Formats: sequence, C-alpha cells, structure tokens
Amino acid sequence: MIQGRKVVRKGKLHIVVMLVCALSFGVCQPVFATSSAEIQEELDQIQKDKDKLKQEQSGNQSKLEGTRGKINNLTGVMDDLDAEIEGLDTEMVGLLTDISIIEQAIQDKREEIAQTEEALKEAIQVQDEQYEAMKIRIRYMYEKGDKSYLTLLLESQSIDDALNKADYIEKLYEYDRKLLLEYQATVQRVSELKDTLEEEESELMSSKIELREQQELLDELLAQKKKEYEDYDARLVKAKQEAAVYTAKINQQTNELRALEAKQKEKEKEKEEKIKEEEEARRKAEEERLRAEQEANEAASNDSGYTGTSSGSGSSHDSGTSSGNSGGSGSSGSSDAPKPSGGGGSKGQQIVDYACQFLGNPYVPGGTSLTNGADCSGFTMSVFRQFGINLPRNSYAQSQVGTAVSYDQARAGDIIYYGGHVGIYMGDGRIVHASTQKTGIKISVATYRPIITIRRVIN
Repeated sequence: MIQGRKVVRKGKLHIVVMLVCALSFGVCQPVFATSSAEIQEELDQIQKDKDKLKQEQSGNQSKLEGTRGKINNLTGVMDDLDAEIEGLDTEMVGLLTDISIIEQAIQDKREEIAQTEEALKEAIQVQDEQYEAMKIRIRYMYEKGDKSYLTLLLESQSIDDALNKADYIEKLYEYDRKLLLEYQATVQRVSELKDTLEEEESELMSSKIELREQQELLDELLAQKKKEYEDYDARLVKAKQEAAVYTAKINQQTNELRALEAKQKEKEKEKEEKIKEEEEARRKAEEERLRAEQEANEAASNDSGYTGTSSGSGSSHDSGTSSGNSGGSGSSGSSDAPKPSGGGGSKGQQIVDYACQFLGNPYVPGGTSLTNGADCSGFTMSVFRQFGINLPRNSYAQSQVGTAVSYDQARAGDIIYYGGHVGIYMGDGRIVHASTQKTGIKISVATYRPIITIRRVIN
C-alpha cells in the first residue's frame, strides 16, 4: 500500500517537474494579441506621420506667407494705381469742364461776330446811302446849278447876304463832312470789333484744340492705367486663389494633425494599459512558477520523508509576489496635463512664465490690462512690453512683425497668428492666450485652429 502511494507521488512529482520546466522555458507564457512593443512601433509611425505633416504644413505656411506678401504688394500697387486713376479722372472732369466752357464761349463769340457783321453791313449801307445823298446834293448844287461857291457869293445883294451865304456854305460843308467822318468811324469801329471778336474766337479755338489734345493724352493714360489695374487685379485674384488653396491645405493638415494627436494619446493610453497588463501577466506567471516550484519541493520532500519546507517556500512566494507588485507599480503612466516647456531659462521661456501668471484673468474686448482684462492682442502686447518689446495694437499688425518661422521650428515666446487672433507659443504644442469672454486667459493646444503664420520677435 505504501509502495503504491510512492508510485502515485512519483507520478505527481513528474507532472510537477514538467510543469516547472514548461514555465521556466516560457511554454505557458500568456499570448498577447498586441504587445506594448508593437504599440510603440505604431506610436513611432504616428510620430513620423506627424513630423511629415508638420514639414508639409511648414512648407505650405511658407508658401502662404509668400502669397500673403504678394497679395499685400499687389494690393499696395493697386491702391496706388487706383489713386492715380482717381486723380486722372478728376483731372479729366476738370478738363472736360474747361472744354465745355470754351465751346460755349466760342458759340457766344460766333453769335457776337454774327451780330457785328450785321451791324457792319447796316453801317456800310447807311454810309453808302449817305454818300449817295451827299453826291446828289453836291451834284445838284455844283453840277446842275452851274454855280460855284464864288458865283453864289458874287450874286449876294449885300455884305450880310454874302456872309449868310458863306456861313450856309460852310455849315453845309461841315455837316456833310461830319456825317462822312461819323460813318467812317462807325465802319472802322465795327470792323475793328469784328477783327477783335474773330481774334478772340481764334484764341478760344486754339485753347479748345490744346484741351482736346490733353484729353486724348489723358484718355490714353487712363486706358493704360486701367489696363494695368485689370492686370494687377487678375494677378491679385490668382494670388488669393493660391492663398485659399494653401489655407485649405493647412486646415486639412491641421485636422490630420489633430487626428494623429488624438490617436497618439489613445495609443499612449493603450500602451500604458498594455504595460500594466503585461506586468500583471508576468507577476502572475512568476507566482505560478513559484507555486509550481513550491509544490515540486513539497512533493520532493514528501518522497524523501522530509517535512517543514513549506515555510521556506512560502517565504519565497511572498518575496516573488512583492517583486511582482513592485514591477507593476513602477510602470504607471505619466500625466497628460499641459505644461509650458521649450526655452528653459531663455527670454522666450521667461515671457511664457510671466504670461502664465495671469491664467484665469478675464478677457475684455479692447482691453490691455493683464489683471483687469485684455483681448488677445492686448494680452500679447502687454506681456511683451514688460520685456522691452513693443508690439502693434491689433492682431493683424502683430502678424507682420518679426520674422516668419515654421511650426516645427516654433519655440517658446513666438507669436502664433490664426487670422484675427494671436497667442504666445509655450512649446510642447501649447499656447497661452486671451481666448474668449467666457474662458478668459488660458492654455490651449497650438493647433486648435488653422495657423496662418508664426512670428519670432526675440532672438
């Protein structure tokens, strides 16, 4: 009977020894569908994809920056052309007004000339009529009457009669002479007036011709400027289309980066959980191995007739369990809380540290107070002012200062412009900014909105 029990014990011992060997060689190690190492490979690939996206986005941001500069230049040129065209239009209006005035003056002069010509004709006609009447009277007196002035005087009855006749003759002569001189003067005056009016008309015609020539030059210049404006306008439209394309690409890449960052966080969490699972599995495997060893030792002791070895085995088991627990606790994951990083003791990091002192303070439209409230550009302006850096007041102007850098080259203290909004880059993919009236000054992920440009204002 005792011998049968020994055979059974030897069989159990054989099984236990095989189990221990199997555990020792890892035959009974649990099989994981995905290991932490495989998850790390996925994380490495995600990081490569992120780096590639950031590089592509950096290129698109550089192209967008160049296109924005081109748009600004084109807009400036077009503004200058528009001012020139407006000035030429104003000059053209004045020119056309002058031409209209001259044309009316020419019309008035022509009417005056026509009236003068009519007066001249009437004067000449009266002169001719008077001359003819005078000739008839002279002919009657001197030709038909067969009497001369001398005969008329000699036939006088007395001295008084002769004097009267002489006076009459003198008055008649003076009257005829006066009439003749008056009509001659009238004809001369009217003729001179006509000449003056014709000369004035000629001057007006010359002025009109000169103004018409200026109008033609202005028309040509206006046509040239308008053509230039249309050409620049077409180039501006094309540049804006290019900017829209780059902006769309940046937006798409921003969304892809967000997705990769979300996936990265998910994988990091999965990796932490997997590490814990693997640690727990190793701990359990170690416990099983120790338990198997203990059972093997107990079986061996029983076969050898020795007892009391369980205490030592138990002590070994406790030690193994403690070791396993220690390994598990050592693999706990790191916190995801955002922390400023990047510049260390650099000026940029000092700016970030100073800005973070005001977290939670209110957002006030138009404000510049770091304690009582500021808007986004007022916040950045007031923070940088403390370090001797003067920034413009509005966000668009701040997007023009300093030098442009790419996102993958951004460092603490850089200004990130999102289009109507700015923030201070902290490093580690985070910004500090005056966000909204609801949230005030806070920390956000740098890619929470499409980045238009990143400006570096410190060395």
